[in-house]
Amino acid sequence: MMHSDDTPTDSPAIALLKELGAETTKHSGGTLLTHLLRVEALLAAWGGRPVLRTAALCHAFYGTDGLPLALLELSERARLAESIGTEAEELVYFYASCDRKASYPTLAAPDEASVRFRDRFTGDEFTPSPQRRRDFAELTVANELDLAKVNASFRERNGADLLALFTRWTPLLSEATRREVTAVLG
Repeated sequence: MMHSDDTPTDSPAIALLKELGAETTKHSGGTLLTHLLRVEALLAAWGGRPVLRTAALCHAFYGTDGLPLALLELSERARLAESIGTEAEELVYFYASCDRKASYPTLAAPDEASVRFRDRFTGDEFTPSPQRRRDFAELTVANELDLAKVNASFRERNGADLLALFTRWTPLLSEATRREVTAVLG
């Protein structure tokens, strides 16, 4: 399985993913676990901070706006936090909670007062911190680029829209991430 060199294959996060069936759950390009490992590896290659990479490895625990499959219920957030730490779990929740239609358009707005993020679980709207928005953007790009790399029909269907979105998000993205967007999507 592909993973960054410093992600132990027996980490508590990977053990929990395996316990909850991620290595047998089908996903684009193999299993859910292989997808999660590839997303974490992309962020590692881009120089992502360790807590973000851990969140990337676990980003599907509560499902997402695009993938309803959840490995844990929201009532079990403490269980994930025990395995990966509070900050990483909070990033996992933040990623999973995103109402994409409501949140994507303003994520990189130059005027912070214009940024609105809607939690799809609670309906709450708020302005996330700049660090939280950068982490979210990097994780989103890594996730979508992995799907685009392993699934040609996904890339054909969604590539132009993703390129437009990620171009708008340029202020939130690292240079390495921007280069990968160009390499994969044009």
